[in-house]
Amino acid sequence: MVVGALCDLGVPPEILEAELSKLGLNQEFLLHFRKDHRQHIVGTKFDVQIAPHPPAHPFVFQAPHLHGPETHVHGRSYREIRERLLASSLSEFVKTKALAVFRRIAVAEGKIHGVPMEEVGFHEVGAIDSIVDIVAACIAIDFLKPEAVYASELFEGTGWVDCAHGRFPLPAPATLEILRGIPLKQITEASEFITPTGAAWIAEFATGFGPMPTLTPEKIGYGLGTRDPAPRPNVLRVVEGEMTEASAETDEVLQVETNLDDLSPELLAPVLQSLLGAGALDAFLTPIQMKKGRPGWVLSFLCQETDLAKLTPIVFRETSAFGLRSHRVQRQKLAREFISVETAYGPIQIKLGYWGKALLQMAPEFESCAAAAAAHGVPVREVYSAAWAQARHSH
Repeated sequence: MVVGALCDLGVPPEILEAELSKLGLNQEFLLHFRKDHRQHIVGTKFDVQIAPHPPAHPFVFQAPHLHGPETHVHGRSYREIRERLLASSLSEFVKTKALAVFRRIAVAEGKIHGVPMEEVGFHEVGAIDSIVDIVAACIAIDFLKPEAVYASELFEGTGWVDCAHGRFPLPAPATLEILRGIPLKQITEASEFITPTGAAWIAEFATGFGPMPTLTPEKIGYGLGTRDPAPRPNVLRVVEGEMTEASAETDEVLQVETNLDDLSPELLAPVLQSLLGAGALDAFLTPIQMKKGRPGWVLSFLCQETDLAKLTPIVFRETSAFGLRSHRVQRQKLAREFISVETAYGPIQIKLGYWGKALLQMAPEFESCAAAAAAHGVPVREVYSAAWAQARHSH
């Protein structure tokens, strides 16, 4: 649907065909583009047809299971996909972004199944049609060269989805893991709206999630899904436009607080981690002087209103608080973009902050640096410096 929408927006199909040929997999697939409609909305339907007898690329690994190991036959592994992408003559942008998308999926799958990221063998995502989908979507963005990509609030349906590992409730485990830190709303429609592939792609490219920013629409594209359920059109809409003015993004969140003067400070740090792990946007402590001259703390956290119900019990369970107070606050924030840069220590995630079109902030993600430092036995500051220098050089 992403590729269909971007082609409907103006990306020539022949560009995708020419660039995808650089993967050296032409004998395994055919591309199909056609105009169609969903619920009376006309758009572009993009399909990848797998060749009748493609070369076999099985990848077998032992996946931990509750009742012992199970052997699964996968498509291409993350390692094989990465090697093929790096060896191709695709642009550096496409290589970097496609690898980052696959890496997000590999990290999620590895965590879920308890295997190293490098050894993850993809099922659906390792199949040739998914590889083409992901790479083609990155090629299309490279062709359009937008200054920023914004996404609406993400929502997922209810019910169940059948995957290679079994039947799981929605959101699918990999989808949910990939969308950590991104606002997600579940609606009462029995359908899967977000696949792991789609989740990884939008997580990699979107600089923000929410209402459409102020812009002048210039082009509109519609990508069609395979199903045609009623009443919601199975359509992805993409709008290309010019931002009317440079400004910070704004949104409203809840700030929730409680005063504590009878809890050991060593017990407070884990509370912050619990809140952040459960979806709080931020969590922090402020020292205060309380009644009777006691030193105390204000425990504060920011969250979306929809997350309040799951965060409140954490405070009551893990602290001595008897009550919480909350109020709405408006945030102004730079438009954010997450990219991946290659360093001597592997790929490192970088957070970029934009004021309109101007890049004002650039910071390597600490967790990404810490993981690479631990893997290579070097100080975190060395990885941080290498990542910052690489990001600075590319921007």
